[in-house]
Parts: sequence; C-alpha cells; structure tokens
Amino acid sequence: MGESNFSNKNMVWYNGTLIPYKDVKIPILTHSLQYGSGIFEGIRSYPSSSGSNVFRLKEHMRRFLNSAKIYGMNLGYNQEQLFDAVIETVGANKIKSCYIRPFAFIDDDSISISTKGKKVSVTVSVIPYDSIFGVDKLKGIRCKVSSWKRLNSSILPIQAKASGNYLNSIVAVNEAMKLGYNETIILSGNGYIAEGSGENIFLVKDGKLVTPGDDSDVLLGITRDTIITIAKEMDFEVVLRNIHRDELYNADEIFLCGTAAEVAPVIDVDGNMIGDGKAGEITSKISGAYDKTVNGDNQKHPDWISAVEF
Repeated sequence: MGESNFSNKNMVWYNGTLIPYKDVKIPILTHSLQYGSGIFEGIRSYPSSSGSNVFRLKEHMRRFLNSAKIYGMNLGYNQEQLFDAVIETVGANKIKSCYIRPFAFIDDDSISISTKGKKVSVTVSVIPYDSIFGVDKLKGIRCKVSSWKRLNSSILPIQAKASGNYLNSIVAVNEAMKLGYNETIILSGNGYIAEGSGENIFLVKDGKLVTPGDDSDVLLGITRDTIITIAKEMDFEVVLRNIHRDELYNADEIFLCGTAAEVAPVIDVDGNMIGDGKAGEITSKISGAYDKTVNGDNQKHPDWISAVEF
C-alpha cells in the first residue's frame, strides 16, 4: 500500500464520539486482537470540487451489518447511523482522497474464546490514500499462484469481511512477495481460481469478461459488482463461472479489482507474460469507466456517490 500521511491528530469515530486517534486506548489482551474476531469494511472517497465523494457507502454499510449478523455481533447502530458516522468522520478530517476503515471488534480482555455477552465497539478511521501497489496502476503487476488454498464456507463464513479470514491472504501474499511478485492469486479447494489476497479477479478472453461466479468461495466484492455493472453497460459480455488455473496463462488480459486496488492490470502470472505484457485494451477501457464512475461522472449511478462538503 502507498505511504500514508495519517496523523495522531486525525479524528476517529469511536462508539459515537469523534476523538483524536492518539487518545484511542485498547488493551493488548482485547479479544479481537488476540483471536481475529473483528469485522471491517474498506471504502474509498475521491476528491470533489466541494470536498469528497464517498463511493457506494450504502452498500458497504449493508455488508458491514451483514458481517456483524453472521458473527452474532450487536453493533448497537443501524445502517443510517453508520452511514452518518462515515460522513461525519470524513468531514471532520477534511481529507479529499482517502481510504475509510469502519471496524467493529470484541472490546473485552478476558481470555475466553466465546464472544457471548461481550462488549462490541465500533470505530471509523479515515486515512489519506494513493495506491495499494505504489506504482502507476496501469503499468501492471506480476502475480504468483499461491501454494495455499482459499478458505471455503465449510471452514469460515466467506461472505463476512472478518479480520481472521485475512490470515489466509497474508500467508499467500507473503509467499508471492518473497519470490519477487507484487500479488498472489489463490485457488479454491477444488483447484479453481478464487481471488487475490484482497481483490476479485477478471479474465478477458475473446472479448468477454470472465470471473468466478457467486457460488464460488470468493468475497462478493462491491467493486466486483461495480465492474460487472459498468461492463454490461459498455456492451461487454460478462460470464460468471469456474475458471481453471491454466486459463490464466492463455488469457488475453487479466485484471484484479477491489476498493483499494481499483482496477489493476496483471501482466505476468507465474513468469508467463499475459497478452503483450501491458494493460490490455479492454482492461484500460474498464479502468477508465471505473475512474469516471467513482469520481461521480457516470450519470447512470448518482446513487453510488455520497457527497461530503468541507
């Protein structure tokens, strides 16, 4: 991830109150720190002439609440209150281009694993943000197919965006980076393509976009849904199905997508050049349309933008 200019003076929304980040005190034995029992969202906000535009905030807050429901966490706030908390925090920090991290955790420092009856705290942090890969996003990245397999729903709830799930991503991306790659591609337990460490994946073949289906072991990303929607509006055919590993090597184009990654072209997988080794034509078109959409220039989806003025 690119360098952060986050300051101890930045304001954090913590259980309904804005306080300086430096004043947030959490014991080291906190349940969610020890056991990974937190849930979170990653949301982007983009500069506007009057402040900042938060992208698809309603959908993110809905998923945040769904994650809480899956793990039996009573956040104590409804969707509208959480929506307002994000708007308030972005406005208080006056950061036009930022990454927003709502986070709910078991705020209890007893050792027992059970979360029954334990306090839940909710925070919203706003972080200045540039690029997850620290490079020109259209330059392209190199990926390694991981030896680690993707978690599936018989092990943990895949559709909950939970802290502990990302240990799976950590071991996979660490393996790839040790070998000199930028990112990893993780296979499902049955050997099909799943996703990156924190992104969904699309292949382009014969002019069609192909991505793992809703019944696969992937997080149904909000950026993924955005890409599917705008691609269809651009008259591209989008196919949701299982993808074999060898299809990666024969793809015309590949890109990863996510809130942090946006649209990131993949130019190499396992040392095999993809296409001509640079961002492909369709990937570039999708990326351009995505940029216009998140910046509020796509008039078909004004409801995807939540404006914050400051």
